Amino acid sequence: MNRGLLLRFENLVQLHGACRQLHALSSREVCGAQWKPVHLSAHPMGSLLLHPQLWPKHRLTSAALSQCRHLATKEETKKKRKKIPLARGEVEIRQKMTVEELAQAMGKDIDHVYEALLYTDINLDSVEPDSVLHDDHIKMIVQKSGMKYKSAKLKEEKERKNTDAVKRPPADPAMLTPRPPVVTILGHVDHGKTTLLDSLRKTQVASMEAGGITQHIGAFIVHMPSGEKITFLDTPGHAAFSAMRARGTNVTDIVILVVAAEDGVMQQTIESIQHAKNAGVPLILAINKCDKPEADPERVKKELLAHDVVCEEFGGDVQAVNISALKGENLMVLAEATVALAEMLELKADATGLVEGTIIESRKDKGKGPLTTAIIQRGTLRKGCVLVAGKTWAKVRFLFDENGKAVDAAPPGIPVEIMGWKDSPSAGDEILEVESEQRAQEVVAWRTYVEQQEKMKKDLEVIEAKQKEHRLEYEKQQQKLAHLTWRQRKAVLYKANKHQMFSKPKERTEMDENTLSLIVKGDVDGSVEAILNILDSYDCEDECKLDIVYFGMGDISENDINLAEAFNGVIFGFSVKANESVKKLADKKGIKIKLHNIIYKLIEDLKDELNSRLPPTVVETTIGEASVLDTFSVTVGKNKIPVAGCRVHKGLLDRKMKFKLIRNRDVIWKGYLSSLKHHKDDVQVIKTGMDCGLSLDKNLEFSIGDEIICYEEKEVQQITSWDPGF
Repeated sequence: MNRGLLLRFENLVQLHGACRQLHALSSREVCGAQWKPVHLSAHPMGSLLLHPQLWPKHRLTSAALSQCRHLATKEETKKKRKKIPLARGEVEIRQKMTVEELAQAMGKDIDHVYEALLYTDINLDSVEPDSVLHDDHIKMIVQKSGMKYKSAKLKEEKERKNTDAVKRPPADPAMLTPRPPVVTILGHVDHGKTTLLDSLRKTQVASMEAGGITQHIGAFIVHMPSGEKITFLDTPGHAAFSAMRARGTNVTDIVILVVAAEDGVMQQTIESIQHAKNAGVPLILAINKCDKPEADPERVKKELLAHDVVCEEFGGDVQAVNISALKGENLMVLAEATVALAEMLELKADATGLVEGTIIESRKDKGKGPLTTAIIQRGTLRKGCVLVAGKTWAKVRFLFDENGKAVDAAPPGIPVEIMGWKDSPSAGDEILEVESEQRAQEVVAWRTYVEQQEKMKKDLEVIEAKQKEHRLEYEKQQQKLAHLTWRQRKAVLYKANKHQMFSKPKERTEMDENTLSLIVKGDVDGSVEAILNILDSYDCEDECKLDIVYFGMGDISENDINLAEAFNGVIFGFSVKANESVKKLADKKGIKIKLHNIIYKLIEDLKDELNSRLPPTVVETTIGEASVLDTFSVTVGKNKIPVAGCRVHKGLLDRKMKFKLIRNRDVIWKGYLSSLKHHKDDVQVIKTGMDCGLSLDKNLEFSIGDEIICYEEKEVQQITSWDPGF
């Protein structure tokens, strides 16, 4: 009996030693994971401990260690497979989240975010689903919603490598060859610029121009009898096309300033001189219409002295030529003066290597797609060249001269029309040739990226400025409510903003019906640019808001009609067409299409459309005036009614019209008469010089000396105060 007890005690001592060894091994991370004791009855090891004499000490330890390793491996596998879930009520936030993104992250609708924003300093009228929220507001909204926030790990954006295309270094002077001069014709509207070019190149361009005014730029080559070539640029003289004139001078070598001999220096004449000075381009003065009896060329020269244009006869360096573009007088003298000045300038260019140039104009052709008129400044342009301009590129499919004839190549100084653009570039964009289509796509991608970054930077500045403005307003509001408890402040803010909580941003914008939505289409990029520049000067938003929904080049399409229908807008087209199917669709949907060929007529039509959107004003027209000479009262039943004895001294009093009572120059009543009598007889009309008694539809006491005015109200259509400047 005692022997059995001793054996059991010995086994317990061995077990205690084994456990201590296992503990020491686990603390040294031999098992690879922390060992947790298991109930003996749940493990086969328990049966081994009942007969320890059959298991030596080292085998017992190894069995326990192997079992521990088995448990550790299983635990590691579970940890690897198990995904750590997001804690309940925890929202992952990041910087610059929009309202919509925050609502999605919280699992709520957008209205919930708007409701939470009521307790901030943000003006809800300016908040849209894509509006970016400040970090403090994001955290506050999450907390107000009874949730916790967790900052998302920011991905470090690698700095993008600049892959833009650049101009080549200056060419070796030995490689330069003579090129034709590029001459720009500038001057005031209707001073004869297009007629001058028409006479020089012997074509009838002026007769084709709408209203006799050049609507967009044209580039032509004039072949001189002596064999020289001159590239002429014809720019519009109208005030709306200032940007196009500036663009023309940036690619030109010589400016011919056309001034009408009978009109002298005008608005666009001064502007043209300034463009030439800014570009550092020499001038040649062409005094036109010298065949007219009232022509005074000497007066023109003297007027130009005030603008630092000094002719050779006054000791300056500006050549002056008296011409008549219509009759063709002295045109060769003007051309020879241009060639002579070009020879003095020694104009040369590198005709080899990659092409460089400038886009003069761009347009869309229904059959050919996007087309551009360009001046080549370096290299020789051929079919198959890959070009980049702005944020688009082209593989040149065809080249056309000014007469629409296909050409194989265009050397420096020659204007050419390019076909093959993926999209229409903007007039004034720089053309650069690149090695391949892949390289062109890289350049366009880089330029698009840079533009997006600049836009984001500007948007952020605007957002920060708005937030600062709203914060100042919020602080002022808080100062007004400083004497209230936080519960009272909360109640006041809720009542003030409750009406906004139930209306979404789109619904709030639709509440303002006094808006004119425009879709602008033009024949070429410069025409659209001129119209947009005029619309930028619109400064009467308090009368009627002007919203430009879309603008582009090309004829009116069904997409334009659908867009106008969606925005309840009007389509304005400049030198474009709308086919019969488009017109029928517009009539069916009630969409206005307004087509024009002359810029100022388009603007006048736009002003008429603005006027139609303005609410009518009520105008009062005085019909008669009377003075109160005496006052008395008449008893009708139990009521005493004040009566005024009056004499009409101007016009007449008509009982059907409205009246007003004036006392000490203040209007104290407006309304209708309850009675109008003459010698106790009810009458409808009292004429000048007649006496009458009258009472009002309201019991007001009269005073001697009061004025009674009879007037008529008429609704008159308002006229916008917007002045586009011409």
